Amino acid sequence: MTGAQPHSGATAADPPPASPPAPRPDLWQDACMAAALFAVDPAGVAGLSVRALPGPVRDLWLQMLHEFLPPETPMRRVPLHIADGRLLGGLDLAATLRAGRPIAERGLLAEVDGGVVLLAMAERVARSTAAHLSAVLDAGEILLERDGLTARTPTRFGVVALDEGADDDERLPNTLVDRFSLLIDLTPLSWREVQTLPPDIEVSDILRARTHLPAVTLDDEALDALCGTALALGVDSLRPTLAAVRVARVAAALAGREQVAPEDVSLAARLVLAPRATRLPMPEQPEDEMPEEPPPPEDHQDDQDQDNSPEQEIDKPLEDQVLEAAEAAIPADLLAQLQLGALRARSRTSGKSGATQNASLRGRPAGTRRGEPGAGARLNVIETLRAAAPWQRIRRTERAGSVAEAAEAAPTGQAKRKRRHSQAPEVRPRVEVRLDDFRITRYKHRSETTTIFAVDASGSAALHRLAEAKGAIELLLADCYVRRDRVAMIAFRGATAELLLPPTRSLVRAKRSLAGLPGGGGTPLALAIEAAVDLADSVQRRGGTPVVVFLTDGRANVARDGTGGRTQAGEDAMSAARMFRSAELTGVVIDVSPRPRTEAEQLAREMNAVYLPLPHADASALSNAVKAVA
Repeated sequence: MTGAQPHSGATAADPPPASPPAPRPDLWQDACMAAALFAVDPAGVAGLSVRALPGPVRDLWLQMLHEFLPPETPMRRVPLHIADGRLLGGLDLAATLRAGRPIAERGLLAEVDGGVVLLAMAERVARSTAAHLSAVLDAGEILLERDGLTARTPTRFGVVALDEGADDDERLPNTLVDRFSLLIDLTPLSWREVQTLPPDIEVSDILRARTHLPAVTLDDEALDALCGTALALGVDSLRPTLAAVRVARVAAALAGREQVAPEDVSLAARLVLAPRATRLPMPEQPEDEMPEEPPPPEDHQDDQDQDNSPEQEIDKPLEDQVLEAAEAAIPADLLAQLQLGALRARSRTSGKSGATQNASLRGRPAGTRRGEPGAGARLNVIETLRAAAPWQRIRRTERAGSVAEAAEAAPTGQAKRKRRHSQAPEVRPRVEVRLDDFRITRYKHRSETTTIFAVDASGSAALHRLAEAKGAIELLLADCYVRRDRVAMIAFRGATAELLLPPTRSLVRAKRSLAGLPGGGGTPLALAIEAAVDLADSVQRRGGTPVVVFLTDGRANVARDGTGGRTQAGEDAMSAARMFRSAELTGVVIDVSPRPRTEAEQLAREMNAVYLPLPHADASALSNAVKAVA
């Protein structure tokens, strides 16, 4: 157990500094407790998100969850690109074609009633799948209205979402996170830490808690504490607070209590509310100084000493205890995560690989549409048969009626031949497919992103701005093969805005084009915005996704016609900013002045772009800011 000692207490006989870090039993014990709470009431907890890469730590946690669940609990794994028909149920194509009438099949969510759904690679789940899961979790039933079928199937289950996101921008959809009760992160844990920390919960405890849960009650004080904690942490949605109430009741049942205790409320706040915190709790404001009161009489001095006893000072309201427990579990980098999240929320692109675009010839299959094959479009045979199957009985009736009408109108000899054919053994007709049944496969693909830097090369600080821009461009080009990005650069100074670097992935070409760039002169901001809009338009025409990044202080002093004057130059810059806004481009205005200026913020507002003041920005900060929105 010497390797488990903290590094601060190391001696000469201890392992070298490269030894593994000290175990963190609180984090692993919280993960074990989350698995136990979910096993007690999967449908009530609704969902549990596990953020961890594939490895022995996650495998050990999943094995522990399997041991907690009763053996008869159904469990189904949802593939990443599952079809809606398999997920919710729909038309059984083979049975429908055999019977000649619509026959429904049970979907995966109906099969897992009373069990657990395992959602693998949940950070990449399709929006439609997330929406269907959310709707079923809310309603407790599947409403099927498709392919000529209408049915309601009750089903209640819990979802275990395996979040394998390696970056901060790879997260679960908000629709699922808002409905899940428990969010745990196993990323900081290592196998060496968790293998010596077995859970202190037995399967018998889970079974006893299931029978004891309906009798557990929660008083008003505990409810007020959870609501106050959610308000202090900035958790605006009501669903997490309700989830915290359910988790507190489950924790009390697991401990064998009939009444929710303060430790159950603190556990619920730590597991449910703390991971959703959007702000740090505000410290208590010191009370205004009041005039000193005269000392009390001596006969009342003993009573005052008794009121100020240590026991009275230790006791705190339940809400303060719960808030302290939740505050201790808040991630240390909460503010940085919130800042990056705000930048991504303003972006209209789809992440590192550009925006999603529809296509008909290449990409990932994304459903079907009605149409005729041709010009490279591919016929989806299965979906075509699925569209034609519900109409087979009607079409056979129409065909029989048309044959009878033709026989009545035909000459006598032909009528006899028709009767002889009608007396022949019945042959099952083939599937009748009409033109309206044709379905064409649709595809989606990611367009490549082109980051356009528009750098202010004017003024005395131009050399500093250009140096940081060059460093940011080199950092972005370093992983361009992973991001599938291109980088371009526009420098504006004097009376011109010059395209120094056309869209490229070549780092050598970028360094060669950016070397020896002069600085100084006026600031033709309007010309720079127009040049960026023209370049972004050409990128869009080639099927790319442009992201424009302006590095400027926003103080224009050269008008569109090349004349000086701040008044006219400012009006031209605002007019060009509105043109940028009408083009619906994604933009970032980075204020690189020593102090944030209102001109740059107003420019970003007119452009509908993200305003980011970085007075001391270096190449790494600029690169991270661009990655957050690009």
